[in-house]
Amino acid sequence: MPSPSVPATTRGGLPIEVRRSARRKRTVNAVFRDGVAVVSIPAHFTRAQEADWVQRMVDRLETRAAAAPAPDPASAESDLARRAAELSDRYLGGAAKPVSVRWVSNQNSRWGSATPARGTIRLSDKLVGMPSWVVDYVLLHELAHLIEASHGPRFWRLLESYPQTETAKAFLSGAAYASARGLKGEMSED
Repeated sequence: MPSPSVPATTRGGLPIEVRRSARRKRTVNAVFRDGVAVVSIPAHFTRAQEADWVQRMVDRLETRAAAAPAPDPASAESDLARRAAELSDRYLGGAAKPVSVRWVSNQNSRWGSATPARGTIRLSDKLVGMPSWVVDYVLLHELAHLIEASHGPRFWRLLESYPQTETAKAFLSGAAYASARGLKGEMSED
């Protein structure tokens, strides 16, 4: 009897990537990441176990994705624009007036970006789910770029009045560190 094979794509056509880990003893994990279904399994799994678990986890991912309500991009962007206006008024005296503020999924090395000449701001969708004070910091950071393009002293003075600047920068540094090393899931001090 031939051994079962691991599917190359999901039912929806996304590629499947299987990651074997010697550290992983019993648990199996699956996530959609950058348009790929990534399934992490213990290295000791047989090919049959791999095929079985990959299929189960991909089915579970697709079921969960289908059950989730589709986000309303227009609503999310109007919420972002409203929040940008509030932050600009409160911390920048209303000086930053973006033409557009939107979530994007193609920023993998930056939390946000701004194009001062066009007045546009883009925030990475990787910020979704982070504490609001962190998202506010990134949004405020990009708003400050509409006033001062560089990261010089004038730029940092614009952010001095936001009380969470240093804490948010530390949070984002930790998130980037964990992401770069593939750390996932709940962590505790114990």
